[in-house]
Amino acid sequence: MRKVRDYDAELKALGDKARALKAKRVEQLGQLVTATGADALDAETLAGVLLDAIGSKDASAKEAWRAKGAAFFQRRGRKGGGAAAIDGSGAATEPRGDAADGSGSTANG
Repeated sequence: MRKVRDYDAELKALGDKARALKAKRVEQLGQLVTATGADALDAETLAGVLLDAIGSKDASAKEAWRAKGAAFFQRRGRKGGGAAAIDGSGAATEPRGDAADGSGSTANG
């Protein structure tokens, strides 16, 4: 005879896993903000910058931001696992001093 599945327990386990993944994602985003030095910005400024980035239609600006981000993670990786720390293996503890450099020369036109 077939074993009866406990759908309630499975749903609860899936819900717990989803909450854990969401919490991990939020923690990683916080670590990224800290690692880039963006925690020096007030919340309104940071939110405005992110909203401009999301709303940007300028593909070349987005590619420049992506390249700058990739270079950031490569530098952090050479400094002793900093990129891995942002990926969730630990806390990012090396804030950068040049947080104002984040906008670069690519303006949201």
